[in-house]
Amino acid sequence: MGGLFGVVSKKDCVADLFYGTDYHSHLGTSRGGLVLLNDDGFMRAIHNIENAQFRSKFESDVALMYGNWGIGVISDYEDQPLLIRSHLGKYAIITVGVIRNADDIIKNAFGKKPIHFSEMSVGEINPTELATTLINQESTFEEGIQNAQTAIEGSCSLLILTDKGVYAARDRLGRTPVIVGEKEGSFAVTLETCAFPNLGFEIKKYLGPGEIVFITEEGVEQKKPPEPKMQICGFLWVYYGYPASSYEGINVESVRNKCGAFLAKNDTVEIDMVTGIPDSGTGHGLGYASTAGIPFKRPFVKYTPTWPRSFMPQDQSVRDLVAKMKLIPIRELIEGKRLLFCEDSIVRGTQLQDTIQRLYDCGALEVHMRPACPPLTRGCKFLNFSRSRSDLDLAARKAIKELEADNLKDLDAYSKTDTEEYKAMVNQIRKRLKLTTLRYQRLEDLVAAIGLPKEKICTYCWDGAEYK
Repeated sequence: MGGLFGVVSKKDCVADLFYGTDYHSHLGTSRGGLVLLNDDGFMRAIHNIENAQFRSKFESDVALMYGNWGIGVISDYEDQPLLIRSHLGKYAIITVGVIRNADDIIKNAFGKKPIHFSEMSVGEINPTELATTLINQESTFEEGIQNAQTAIEGSCSLLILTDKGVYAARDRLGRTPVIVGEKEGSFAVTLETCAFPNLGFEIKKYLGPGEIVFITEEGVEQKKPPEPKMQICGFLWVYYGYPASSYEGINVESVRNKCGAFLAKNDTVEIDMVTGIPDSGTGHGLGYASTAGIPFKRPFVKYTPTWPRSFMPQDQSVRDLVAKMKLIPIRELIEGKRLLFCEDSIVRGTQLQDTIQRLYDCGALEVHMRPACPPLTRGCKFLNFSRSRSDLDLAARKAIKELEADNLKDLDAYSKTDTEEYKAMVNQIRKRLKLTTLRYQRLEDLVAAIGLPKEKICTYCWDGAEYK
């Protein structure tokens, strides 16, 4: 998915920019970049962070960088920030999101006038460059950003650093959050509010869908009001978001505790302990244990110093290796026990299958699983949340294919909790994973845990609903 952070200050902002950007490292991406503006112009550094922490890669750069204004990014795979010289002037830009209609945008650009794009090593066009092309078609930054927001299918939140200040814009349907913070003499803008407390920033404003603001040392000026429709990704609270962050004023860890509580209220299983697949499953597990009155323990502990989040690597075998190596079982807490695991979700299920088998190898009598969200029956087409190349990689779709071969007629029937199709699909997943029982969160309970109206939350991956 990626994350962004920016600072406009009356004094040197390098430290705030460095640490604020680093607080997005959990989003599981592969490139990091910083750019600062000072009297000498733009200073930029970009590094590959696939096999190293953001801080270790940028420490030497930061020692040489200076400036009062800057923006930083951790991106999915593309090099950012980009430095641009156009009729709008010189500026730096970073984006977060995904452009699903990139080919159409490229063809349209070629049709208007001679133009070129630089390809990345994988043969794709840098999505930030595509957004820049759309912005540069207009006569002002505000008009250009709106042009990009309208033209892009998927999502695109962005920061633009100019010699006048920083533009911040949230994507048209608000699928990713953008939040402005303030402390004496400085303003900051972030995707994750967990970046604010230790840097001394207080939340000043949650940008609305499609909203554009311009930030200077003197304040925050709205350039475009928010759109009425919002489709913020519900998976942010379930999995990707950091526990200390809040979106739309709603804290991630609080939502996960509520998800676990809903799972417990709907359950009657007899078990010896509750636990969570670390890290994101922990909050759900704590909520379950508290409501059920059953001890919460840690039969798996996560080795964090060197292993990243397991969805980060592109290669499935590497993802599986990371998932295995980072979780260390404690036999003394597993042997002879009936365990219930809360998990944020079951996406492909390949890593989970190995984890469950390891529990049995350590002597578990029963293994029960309670995912905090419904089965994912569709791949996300609005954000870069899954590395799966096909919807058929999803555990739910594999189960459906096993049940129906190639004769799928009604995918919606598998998204409704009380249908026979849904029950058969869940049982098929349970058998493949060798679980004693498997019960998913109901969508209505997940929505209630988040606390926003359903029409404001993107639930496409669970039920196929779209609000355009």
